[in-house]
Amino acid sequence: MATVTLTAENFDEVAQGDGIVLVDFWAEWCGPCKRFAPVFEKSAGKHADIVFGKVDTEAQPELSERFGIASIPTLMAIRDGVIVFAEPGALPESVLENVIEQVRALDMEDVRRRAET
Repeated sequence: MATVTLTAENFDEVAQGDGIVLVDFWAEWCGPCKRFAPVFEKSAGKHADIVFGKVDTEAQPELSERFGIASIPTLMAIRDGVIVFAEPGALPESVLENVIEQVRALDMEDVRRRAET
């Protein structure tokens, strides 16, 4: 599946749905972002059931501010409308695949229960 460009206008619609959304916060001038981009794209090609979204932090500063993005690239994982992972840094392919496995394996009832306490 191709990556989706996320903006302030479509972010909530995409992120609040059921399933997994991986978001790459990036900028054109960022070297590590450019190194991570092909890893993110390759993973998008392997996981058709996951939405892979990209937020250009230069074009969408309100989203960066909303989520407290202080360093890029930052990868955020959202499952069933809940942010379950967010970490800065250009991840190697094996680590990104591990994050995907862990997000898939989450017991979302347990995640929601813990979030309420």
